[in-house]
Amino acid sequence: MTSASVRTKRLTAQTLLLAILILQDFIPALGNIPIGPLSLTTLQITVMVGAVVMGPNTGMLLGGTWGVITWLRAFFYPSSPLAPLIFTNPLIAIVPRLLVGLVAGYLFLWLRKVIKQRWALTIVGAAGAMTNTLLVLGGIYLFAHTPAVAKGYHTDAAHLGTVLGTVLATNGLAEMVLSMILVPAIAIPLLRYTHFNDQK
Repeated sequence: MTSASVRTKRLTAQTLLLAILILQDFIPALGNIPIGPLSLTTLQITVMVGAVVMGPNTGMLLGGTWGVITWLRAFFYPSSPLAPLIFTNPLIAIVPRLLVGLVAGYLFLWLRKVIKQRWALTIVGAAGAMTNTLLVLGGIYLFAHTPAVAKGYHTDAAHLGTVLGTVLATNGLAEMVLSMILVPAIAIPLLRYTHFNDQK
């Protein structure tokens, strides 16, 4: 396969992943799965799959796109009443999502050399999901610790940290488990049948 063909194939795959990510963000049933009282975000799974199959650069592209969409929507088309209070800060909206792709991509490059692929992908799923959860919740606590945000979480500013800890222990852990299952399930067939080579 010529270098031009490889570049075209990579660009096509990246465009497809970006399209899936945008659809997930704007179609609630795709981007957030309601399970009982929880609503589990699935966008980080697309970011991590792109990162392990096509490399950290693609992971950062996908994560950065997710973050920028989150940031812009908070101004013009907020997904919730809390979004304008939280996600207009790029340190909360963009940086965690960008780092999901970075962590997933480079962690997989290292782990695949020392353990079996399935276990490497399972760990990547856990690490990527926790990267997003911990940085977003930590960003809320550090940069959006206001009475208005606390009220949105049905508490007061003094107890916001406790409520965010509860979110971590419920939604955060559930999203981690979901990612640990789906990242290997999706990425293993793609790694078998694609040969993108920026994973040096």
